[in-house]
Parts: sequence; structure tokens; C-alpha cells
Amino acid sequence: MSLESVLDHFKKWNREKDVLVFEQSSATVDMAAEAIGVIPARIAKTLSFRGDGEQAILVVAAGDAKIDNKKFRHTFGFKARMLSPDEVLEQTGHMIGGVCPFGLANHLDVYLDVSMKRFDTLFPACGSTNSAIELSCEEIQEYAGAKEWVDVCKGWTDEAVAAIS
Repeated sequence: MSLESVLDHFKKWNREKDVLVFEQSSATVDMAAEAIGVIPARIAKTLSFRGDGEQAILVVAAGDAKIDNKKFRHTFGFKARMLSPDEVLEQTGHMIGGVCPFGLANHLDVYLDVSMKRFDTLFPACGSTNSAIELSCEEIQEYAGAKEWVDVCKGWTDEAVAAIS
């Protein structure tokens, strides 16, 4: 059902035929990168957090980025608490491994992390554990109806990568 809701969502832009469906699973960043043939950082992962009220918020980030709790709290005014798999399904309509900001079951606030801006295109999931679509940052923003760009991640900058090496 979830893939269908995303395909239906993309009909508004005549992009439903651009959704890629794989034989193998693309449920994790590494699996998706392997299925598509790109580096993991180019996978746009959608993270689901408890919002300030009853509704979740979604943060879409590059595949190599990790949530920085201090930046998250500063930006949103509350602690970063991820949803359980059941809550993710209830809030988004998508199962873990296929969560994306498209074709959602509920209207949720979507934020895009600046970690994605270093790429011309990225590959977010499309509601199933074996699907993706190649989109520019501008397309992700438009198709997701994203509220704004935020800086709530760590571990992806050139400086951070150099410090780890």
C-alpha cells in the first residue's frame, strides 16, 4: 500500500514512472547504495522523531549523516526522540526501511538537513523496502512540501571525515 501511495503522490509531477523498484532489498542506507550503485552518502534517509505534540516530524538527511542531539534541541526546542517502528508506520504510513517524505498517511512537518546539499541528486526511498527515486535537493523539497532546510546532523562534513581518518 505504501509504495502505491508514493506512486500516486508523484503523479502530480508526472514522476511516478521514475520510481525504481529493485529485486533486492534497499531497506538500509548501505543496501540502497549497493542496489543503486552509488556511495551511501547519496541515499536520502528519512528519520522520524516525536514532535512537540502528537504528530511526528521528519528529517531527511544524507546517508552518512548522524543526528547531532545538541543541534537538534537548539533547532526544534525539544530532545531528539526517534519513533518506534509501530509509531513510524502509524504516523507516516510507511514501514521502516521504506520511510520517505512522500505519500504520507498524515500531514507531517518535513525538514531537510543541509548534509544533502553537497550532491546534485540523491536517492530517497519510495515507501517500500525495495524502491527509490533519483531527485535533486530542490525536487525533494518541492515534492515533500518541506518546511525548511536545517542543520541538525554531524559526521558528514569534510572536517569531520578528516578527524575520523
